[in-house]
Amino acid sequence: MDRLIYLLTSLRWQDLVDIALVSYILFRFYVLFRGTNAFRVLIGMALLWFFQQMAVSLGLIVTSWVVQGIVTLGAFIIIVIFRNEIRSVLQARNLRSILWGISSKTVLSVIEIIVQSVREMAQNHCGALLVFPGKEDLEEVIQSGIAWNGRISREMILSIFWPNNPVHDGAAIIRGDQVVQVSAILPLSRSDDIPSYYGTRHRAALGLAEVSDALVIAVSEERGDVVVARKSGLQVVKQKRRLEQILREHMGVAARRGRDARREKLQLVAAALFSVIFITGVWFSVSRGGHTLVSLDVPVEYTNRDPAMQIVSTSVNTVSLELEGSGALIKSIKPDQVQVKLDLKQAKVGLNTFSITPKNISLPPGIILKGVTPSVVDVELDVLMKKKLPVQIDWVGRLPDHFILTQASVVPEAVKVIGARRILEKMTTIYTEKVPIDNLKLQGTITVNVALHPASLKIASGSSEKVTITYQTRLRNQ
Repeated sequence: MDRLIYLLTSLRWQDLVDIALVSYILFRFYVLFRGTNAFRVLIGMALLWFFQQMAVSLGLIVTSWVVQGIVTLGAFIIIVIFRNEIRSVLQARNLRSILWGISSKTVLSVIEIIVQSVREMAQNHCGALLVFPGKEDLEEVIQSGIAWNGRISREMILSIFWPNNPVHDGAAIIRGDQVVQVSAILPLSRSDDIPSYYGTRHRAALGLAEVSDALVIAVSEERGDVVVARKSGLQVVKQKRRLEQILREHMGVAARRGRDARREKLQLVAAALFSVIFITGVWFSVSRGGHTLVSLDVPVEYTNRDPAMQIVSTSVNTVSLELEGSGALIKSIKPDQVQVKLDLKQAKVGLNTFSITPKNISLPPGIILKGVTPSVVDVELDVLMKKKLPVQIDWVGRLPDHFILTQASVVPEAVKVIGARRILEKMTTIYTEKVPIDNLKLQGTITVNVALHPASLKIASGSSEKVTITYQTRLRNQ
């Protein structure tokens, strides 16, 4: 229990964002691919991964190695085998529906397919007869039907009533989202009130509506009209919305859609909770499992220093951090992911003492700070000043015995230097970089840099970092 409390209290906001983001991605995969073969295979892959983690925890080296290979190969197989299914799912949706939209899985989609197919057949003057049974049994009134049992699609309906199809003259019986029979023979109405321009197809539709509670849609081959037969009457439907409304009322979509919607919401909530729990478990197993302790020496960075001041000295340049985390995360740490920064915004001239706290340390997600050595850093600051210092040549080596140096001059003779006041007040001259004297000729010029010691010194603007040395020698016997 104490371990769990420690893990929860050590969570950072980055860790929560990490878990939430990956959980949402997993949830989106469920929303997009639920009901597909690819999704079922993904569930199997997840179970294999869980089994592999169990094998690792139990020390089953060969088993975990084999399962890991299967999981890796399975990911490639999913992409290759189900690429068409994955592409069709992604192409059928826009960016909004992919990122946060949730498609509904109710009977309404079946009604939309039926209405779209009926409207298309009406526009093409393709005759059709579709029967939607009610609560009453139609076996005694319908004859010669051929069992079909195919899931409804636009292509299926259009192909059934294609003029060259042998079954196109009969009626198609539709229950739910299935076409259960085709080429069914319906009883003809004997009513004298049917307009003369209606043929056998419309009499059959009205005949079934007179003897049952079924709803029948007839598409006229001659006029392209859509006629609905129900409750012993015929009704011409010209508007798409009206036809959808009639089908919804007959199929009880309002009540069924409510039940389906509640069931679907429960499924989505369960999927969201599972995504969060699963990813949280994975995150803890990766970032907190198999703890490893390691010490890293990290340089101290100083930020927000007043431009008018300069760091004169520090008690340490690096601190040792004791870090804890999983072996995999510890090994993956990059140097730029661990930083120690001290804010000098409130620092003053003189000696300043800073305590290094977790706020001063940046760590990658999943890594826990266990200790800092040293935990206190002393930083001495001083104000900057400019000072003009004469330049002196720093000769090194030995002049050949037959030469005598008679003249040496430096241009410019002095340079302006910027540095800490305490340092510059003690300086009376500044040297050039070392100039080897044993390479001198009778006369010549040499261009060298000014040597800045300590390194915190800088050449002021307007002064050159280079000086020119003009020298002259003579032979001793002259």
